[in-house]
Amino acid sequence: MILRVLTLAGGLASAAALSQFPEFSQQYLQRLGGAVDALGEVVADFDASAETLGLSREAALEQMRGNDFVERRRLDMQRSFARHESLQADLAVLRGSGAFERAYGLPHMRDGELIRATWAAYRPALPLTATGMIFAGAGFLGGALFTGLLLRLLSWPLGHLVGRRKAA
Repeated sequence: MILRVLTLAGGLASAAALSQFPEFSQQYLQRLGGAVDALGEVVADFDASAETLGLSREAALEQMRGNDFVERRRLDMQRSFARHESLQADLAVLRGSGAFERAYGLPHMRDGELIRATWAAYRPALPLTATGMIFAGAGFLGGALFTGLLLRLLSWPLGHLVGRRKAA
């Protein structure tokens, strides 16, 4: 009986957690678009400055040497270029996708800074959409199965010992 109650609790907890995915992923996608736009401005500004001097991006970066500050700024710009490229690729995969496609594209929701910012501003809500209910149902089934299997696995040695006492 206790195993059933704990399995039900695990299923309900998983349902509550997974039902939040559609809204959380939508808010992550909005932040992702904003980050791509902001980094795009930085990249475009740098490229425009380089072009004004007749330099490519790579040539301009090579000229950023000489002292610790400028070297540090060069490394910062290289990281910004790489992050912009990575986020832009993730956005291309996730843009226009629904919650189910975003679940499939979960590996493209990988930017730790954006995840932390989304989580900090996120407020859980009761999912009243069909999509939220489907995610809740999937969370319940997955959580109940996982919890049930885990509890059975953990209680197996104890049940095995109790069975031996009864036989004796």
